[in-house]
Amino acid sequence: MDEYLSGLTTEEINDKTQTIDECSTEQMLRMMNEQDALVPTAVGAEIPQIMKAVDILHQVLKNGGRMFYVGAGSSGRLGVLDASECPPTFGIDPLMVQGHIAGGDMALRTAVEGFEDNAEEGVALIERCGVTAKDAVIGITASGSAQFVIACLKKAQEIGAATIGVVNNKNSKLVAVTDVCIAPVVGPEVIMGSTRLKAGTAQKLVLNMLTTGTMVKLGKTYNNLMVDMKASNIKLYDRSIRIIRIATGVDESTAIAHLEKASMNCKLAIMMIKTGMDVKEAEEGLEQCEGSLKRAIRTFVKVV
Repeated sequence: MDEYLSGLTTEEINDKTQTIDECSTEQMLRMMNEQDALVPTAVGAEIPQIMKAVDILHQVLKNGGRMFYVGAGSSGRLGVLDASECPPTFGIDPLMVQGHIAGGDMALRTAVEGFEDNAEEGVALIERCGVTAKDAVIGITASGSAQFVIACLKKAQEIGAATIGVVNNKNSKLVAVTDVCIAPVVGPEVIMGSTRLKAGTAQKLVLNMLTTGTMVKLGKTYNNLMVDMKASNIKLYDRSIRIIRIATGVDESTAIAHLEKASMNCKLAIMMIKTGMDVKEAEEGLEQCEGSLKRAIRTFVKVV
């Protein structure tokens, strides 16, 4: 037996759920819910580490770098999920935040567990992605033992990229290969070793913080409005109109007119309305303020 694995919190038996197979449906679900309630507190305890990671990622992306999530199994799928939501939410280039899973896209739908042990493929992935010292690699693994993830982080370190770990056990193997290691310990799973449960939920909360915190610091929001999103479907077009109206107080027809003038760029439309600038002036003003709408408005709107 692998001594490392046998000593992991995520591999322990949960003494509070040993009778789950004897429970009524309601008892079983309440048992799971009680265990899930432990997750936010565990994540909250890691905020000092998450804060360090967000500050690193902010500097990386601000300076033209990229961030890469790498993981295997459930952890890898969560990384791909979080990365794929960034372009529509924050209007970024899909290459800025990338998610990669051991076994490739096939592994998103099909369990290919053996790939997590493939260290050579981890090295090859970092090389294929062209990771440089300007980038950041975030390794996600509940146990902290996935060789694919460890190899990705080691290779990234050799290159000089920033490295961040997201794991659900303290003193894991990720500590030695990361600049910052985020380790929310949620305790044994409801079903022993099923880390798609509490561990996966904790990972999702952490990834939410990493990308959202970084994007807010990059000026991708105005107050708590997602002004950099792409109006790529009916729902998002409607949301863009509502965001413009909330941010500026204009009526619907005015919001629509400015959104069309701005080529469906919600942030640019708000800048035009708030400052009275035309499209080119508003674009230049936002560029001067590094894309921060709030800073741009404060800079170019003169208080009488």
